[in-house]
Amino acid sequence: MNNRISIHQYMNDIGDRLDREFSNLFPPSWKVPETLRESMSYSLMAGGKRMRPLLVIAACEAGGGNRDAALPVACAVEMVHTYSLIHDDLPAMDNDDYRRGKLTNHKVFGEASAILAGDALLTHAFYSVIQASRQHGVPAERVLSIVEDLAEYAGPRGMVGGQVADMEGEQGLTTLEQLEYIHLHKTSDLIMFSLMAGGHIANCSDSQIESLRTFGHHIGLAFQIQDDILDLVGDESKLGKPVQSDLKQEKVTYPYFIGLDASKREVERLTAEAKRVISEGNFTDPTRLLEISDFLMARDH
Repeated sequence: MNNRISIHQYMNDIGDRLDREFSNLFPPSWKVPETLRESMSYSLMAGGKRMRPLLVIAACEAGGGNRDAALPVACAVEMVHTYSLIHDDLPAMDNDDYRRGKLTNHKVFGEASAILAGDALLTHAFYSVIQASRQHGVPAERVLSIVEDLAEYAGPRGMVGGQVADMEGEQGLTTLEQLEYIHLHKTSDLIMFSLMAGGHIANCSDSQIESLRTFGHHIGLAFQIQDDILDLVGDESKLGKPVQSDLKQEKVTYPYFIGLDASKREVERLTAEAKRVISEGNFTDPTRLLEISDFLMARDH
């Protein structure tokens, strides 16, 4: 049925399913402070593209896997991504007032509650991953690989390391090579994890998992360069945050180094290479991954 609906409807259907899952984030028997529930839910339900959970599910289905089995991991990666945004927005880091068109978490709940909400989302993500095995019978060995990958790609070698490098980067002091490190780890690593996790749930071969990793490397970098471009020329009403914030904070970006037109060409090149890799990966049906690649390249927010 999925192949008969548009990519936009496919994405909306998955987003709606995630919202239903997030509305029942904890087992009914758990006693969780209401302020913590509210703070976690506020950022989880703030919208956004849901790209990372989308990629978990699309990769799983590309490999012939079951969407329901992928959902706990899709929820987990969105929790990790959301925690990173909550902490990124804090005064000690990017000091942003708005995210996805809404006040940032710390502006609503205070800094201490925002920090703890991020901590709780990160921790609960690992509980959610395990439910792929507990509730849907994904082999424990596969779930073990997913947990290991999440710890690696979201941790000091991955996303957190990229965030530190981004925080330290200044125009004139960071090279293009260092900027690529920032983009690959701050953004691409969690995208690579999402795709590989979907592949594990579908019981993909090692070569298919590697194809998914390479695909994620390319579209993750393209995604972040597109963010750099949109920060300069995007529509603030669509982005949900002020434009030219990178420029004001003197952050290094691809347009700063190679110019706007060259940055756009690099997004096109990376996307084309990503599509080539996934097309040659012997997947059951990679159509949705190819459509997502095109959607991300053409996005305006």
